[in-house]
Amino acid sequence: MQLIDSHAHLYAKEFDADRSEVIRLAKAAGVQAVILPNIDNDSIEAIHELCDREPDFAFPMIGLHPTCVDGDYIKVMGKIEATLTKRKYYAIGETGIDLYWDKQFYKEQKIVFEEHLRWSIDLQLPVVIHVRNSFHETLDCIYKAGANCLKGVFHCFGGTTEQWNEISKLTSFLVGIGGIVTYKHNVLADTLKYIPVERIVLETDSPYLPPVPYRGKRNEPAFIIETAKKVAACYAMKTEKLAMKTTQNTVDLFAIPVKNVFRENT
Repeated sequence: MQLIDSHAHLYAKEFDADRSEVIRLAKAAGVQAVILPNIDNDSIEAIHELCDREPDFAFPMIGLHPTCVDGDYIKVMGKIEATLTKRKYYAIGETGIDLYWDKQFYKEQKIVFEEHLRWSIDLQLPVVIHVRNSFHETLDCIYKAGANCLKGVFHCFGGTTEQWNEISKLTSFLVGIGGIVTYKHNVLADTLKYIPVERIVLETDSPYLPPVPYRGKRNEPAFIIETAKKVAACYAMKTEKLAMKTTQNTVDLFAIPVKNVFRENT
């Protein structure tokens, strides 16, 4: 089994007590790599430390989470931009627009998101997009920035077929499928019937959104196997094959140097 967790906050304080053990368990479960989304200025150092300690397993993104955008965004973005060329990053993110918690800084979120999209285009890196109660606003920014020049992931996708139909027009974008696909009364399992397997990557969003049977517990990369099982069932596919396909998708999009990845045509 080969799996990649394309979105995990493994550097977060929730893992400070047992991070090494969590990584050991992930590797034992077949997780070949995790990709780490940045949140704000304070998380950059923690991400760098983890990636330096696990250079063949942990790979960094760089960005500012929309819920961390406030009136001081110009200063914060300046510091993040200054790090862009200091080391290798594999994506821009996590970025986007979140209108669920607070709409006070919507204007600032939009400005910041569009700047991230410009970084993505200029550096030819995928962009990892957080969308919450902001689907149409997010699309407007993507088309404004230049949809044909962008590639990336709609992180934690849980949308309807109508939303997928809009995303499907963005041919270089994939959707990130996480633990919510295992939840009861969730539309995602039905929507997957319309999404080609070539357009998905798997993620945990650890320590958040654990899949069944781990709901109520801290999520971690090893639990991605439960998501893989559920997604494979949606496609009437063996879990091993689903894992192989989504791993290929992730490696191809993020260009992470994962060794010995099995490909279907080898």
